[in-house]
Amino acid sequence: MLKRALVEGHGLLALAMALVACAAPEALAQQSHPPAPEPPAGYGEELWQRAWKLHHEALVVDTHSDTTSRILDEGFDMGPRAKDGHADLPRIAEGGLDAQFYSIYVASRFYGDEAPLFAPPPPGGEWDRPKEPGSANGSARRALQMIDGIVRMTTKYPDRMTLCTSRVELLDAVRMGRHATLMGIEGGHAIEGRLDLLRQFHRLGVRYMTLTHTNHNEYADSCADATPRWGGLNQLGVKVVLEMNRLGMLVDVSHVSDATFFDALRVTRAPAICSHSSMRALCGHPRNITDDMLRALAKNGGVVMINFNCGFVDPEYGKRADAANQVRRIREREIRRQFAEGSKEREEAMAALDVRFPRADRPDIAVLMKHFLHAIEVAGPDHVGIGSDFDGVSCVPKGMDDVTHLPRITYHLLEAGHDEATVRKVLGANLLRVLEQAEKVAYDLRTEPPHQNDPATDAQLLQR
Repeated sequence: MLKRALVEGHGLLALAMALVACAAPEALAQQSHPPAPEPPAGYGEELWQRAWKLHHEALVVDTHSDTTSRILDEGFDMGPRAKDGHADLPRIAEGGLDAQFYSIYVASRFYGDEAPLFAPPPPGGEWDRPKEPGSANGSARRALQMIDGIVRMTTKYPDRMTLCTSRVELLDAVRMGRHATLMGIEGGHAIEGRLDLLRQFHRLGVRYMTLTHTNHNEYADSCADATPRWGGLNQLGVKVVLEMNRLGMLVDVSHVSDATFFDALRVTRAPAICSHSSMRALCGHPRNITDDMLRALAKNGGVVMINFNCGFVDPEYGKRADAANQVRRIREREIRRQFAEGSKEREEAMAALDVRFPRADRPDIAVLMKHFLHAIEVAGPDHVGIGSDFDGVSCVPKGMDDVTHLPRITYHLLEAGHDEATVRKVLGANLLRVLEQAEKVAYDLRTEPPHQNDPATDAQLLQR
């Protein structure tokens, strides 16, 4: 709408009208919605009908899906309804998911040091060229391949999904009945320590970046390695956060160490997000955030998006999942690569895995909902959202088997006594507010020059 106003209106009045029309996500409420199916076992009929209607009228946003990995690594097509995985376009529509941030996931195995490839030559000499060009870090290349996968899907299904790079474009896509498709980098080593690469990813449409993944990188510490490298952010990390503010990219503090978390919140000029994290008070995994971190995020104006991963919501699940489960996940990936989706060979191979490697018992959806409720209680209703990690985890709770089950979150929030305004915030309005605030900060900083790398100081530690 905003773009159309600028192109067709040729004036400030048209721009103002577009901004007013886009100001309230409540304006997205549909005149009609798909009929509610029979309530799940144990769900009350009247409350289920109310929840279904509210869910499909509200704006629903999920900030983390790894379906991108399936697109790139398995040749997955989002158009048809799939028999496996967590999401595709038909199931997304059924689940009332209006907007999804797709993960531009760069695994830690792509992390390495490409600095020698770009180092200046010695005075009067030549570069020491690598013996095997391209053998070093491929993290940026992997990120570009992920982006291409999303672009290919939106190009293939332009009437069903739209690539969005702003709050206005997101709202416009939803109003047109299309799945708003956004991108966020998971694994800050994707920029290879380069602020110019960060700017290029922003130009390609990336609108958040998780500062780390399971590895420390050139500028920030991860929660996955107990031995710090920088003690949080280093000087380059400060510039990365400030440059993201200048660009209007959301600073994502999932996956980071506790020290990195608090450093990032001290530095950022815009609200931050945890794109897919749960509550450490309920499950002691270091990927989750503590109540002190939750309160700090709320003070910052940010939002924690609750992760559905069994291992992050149920402290007992990890004890039940033994090494065989790790082997099973590897075999599952091999089977998906080896056999075509829907083929008899894939079904038989998966069935054989069930016999050889029986899955650990999954927690119930009630365990997941405790994380939503705890976050609302500690941080307040303005600071909680959905970050499912669909297609990125092998286990989700019973009753949250795929994207079609998202309306059950609405049901349980209502059942817990939360009013419809709070439910709408959790479903998507909170994230929309943070996105708007980040864009405003970027507008306010528009005259500031871009931050630049400085090899002499980038690796320096912060004074604490």
